[in-house]
Amino acid sequence: MTTARRAAAMIASLALALGLVSGVVGAQPTGTLLVGLVAEPVNLDPAQVTDLNSNRVGRRIVEGLVTFPEESTQVVPGLAESWTISKDGLQYTFKLRSGVKFHDGTPLNAEAVKFSIERQINTEHPAYKLGKYPFANFFFGNVKAVEVLSSERVAFLLKEPRASFLAILTSGAASIVSPTAAMKWGPDYPSHPVGTGPFRFASWDRGQRVVLEKNPSYWKYPVKIERAIYRPIVEDQARLTELLTGQLDLIVGVPADFVGPLEKDPKVTVLKQTGAHVWYLGMNNQKKPFDDKRVRQALNYAVNKDAIVRDVLKGTGSLSKGPVLPGTWGADASLKAYPYDPERAKKLLAEAGYPNGFTTTLWVPESGSGMQAPVAMSTVMQSNMKAVGVNVTLQTMEWGAYLTKLRSKEQELFALSWMAGTEDPDMVMYPLLHSSQWTPVGPNRALYKNTRFDELLQQARLTTDQAKRAQLYREAQRILVDDAPWVFVDHEIQIAAFAKRVQGFKLHPSFDLRVETISLK
Repeated sequence: MTTARRAAAMIASLALALGLVSGVVGAQPTGTLLVGLVAEPVNLDPAQVTDLNSNRVGRRIVEGLVTFPEESTQVVPGLAESWTISKDGLQYTFKLRSGVKFHDGTPLNAEAVKFSIERQINTEHPAYKLGKYPFANFFFGNVKAVEVLSSERVAFLLKEPRASFLAILTSGAASIVSPTAAMKWGPDYPSHPVGTGPFRFASWDRGQRVVLEKNPSYWKYPVKIERAIYRPIVEDQARLTELLTGQLDLIVGVPADFVGPLEKDPKVTVLKQTGAHVWYLGMNNQKKPFDDKRVRQALNYAVNKDAIVRDVLKGTGSLSKGPVLPGTWGADASLKAYPYDPERAKKLLAEAGYPNGFTTTLWVPESGSGMQAPVAMSTVMQSNMKAVGVNVTLQTMEWGAYLTKLRSKEQELFALSWMAGTEDPDMVMYPLLHSSQWTPVGPNRALYKNTRFDELLQQARLTTDQAKRAQLYREAQRILVDDAPWVFVDHEIQIAAFAKRVQGFKLHPSFDLRVETISLK
């Protein structure tokens, strides 16, 4: 029996079981949404978060000055009701909403905005050493100062213009936190987050659940559910079983084999959406033999990406031609994916001085945010590379340990993904591939460097005309694909499955999991 048929059989069996015990299962607490996560949240301070599970919970508690509407990544007002940008692009001035308070009663004001940003970048700030802010350099390294103009007006002064600055302010790192709570809890604030969001933090039983209660004074609209409970359930089949037996209302990370059968189950709704995500096989561009472009190109030809998308991901991913999601602004429609061509790969390896291939190690996480099926995907790549003479040893690791080890610069090959949260190409290419972002300063873990590529990204940041920016990014992508610092694999199609009693849930292209807009029957 194939895996897909086993999945269908399991779902049919559980459906029968549900019918036999009708009235017992599915008796969830009224007003309580039960969510199954693929892993334990690590940190609930979005300014310190590096994983999607933490972000999906933490961002229910805190908010930023700007945000995205329900179904797009066009920037709209959030805690700021309006803003102006100076003609030279160096000052962004925000007008805050009146009457908004944090969950602990602290008023939202310009001082809170200044506190939330400067705690990450000002080494003299009293909260600077209370946390670790991994993306502060990338997001706010260009911020010269945050000035309080009045209680409801605050200005960001930039060192140089940055066209993507508003998009940056939609990130979790730009969330506005209660200064009172941050100073009260200090290093323990990530376990006691306080924001202005639709839900208040209630409790966190490590390894078991995070409980959020609705914010009855939420400024935007009345929240329709009383609480949301998030449970980490790492094993895919267990998560699915709990959905089908009514112990969960909503799950994410549905295994590819279960999507088809679930779509036929009348008790469940399945939603899919492509977002700005990219899954790639990174190569250490500073280490032999991957410092030779011909070797990197050879691996791009050697890996059968079509087969991975078709047979492993089973339609839950779309083929990647580069880092930017096709169809979004700035994507280069002329790019061609490296075709599966083992003979071309062998020829390139021979030209690079490796006619008999070589031996290397591929680091792979066991699971992780946005990592889809990392071990299965990597196993296919291992087999593909062996066919052209490259003997690969897979070394699997727990997700947290894996991310730590990648900072060592010892990697040869590694599997990783990135969710930009916005379609702005700057949010994908600059952090992952600009030479100023080499790990551990930033997430350029391939240690890629190309001077012209760097120049194009920098020019694009200084250009406010989107059409000109797109032109610069398209040239940058052509350089990048030729340099092949990664094997470009796929863009994930996010999938959620939920019980029929969940009303009004929608996926968001940023991969944010917005449960504040739903109601329960």
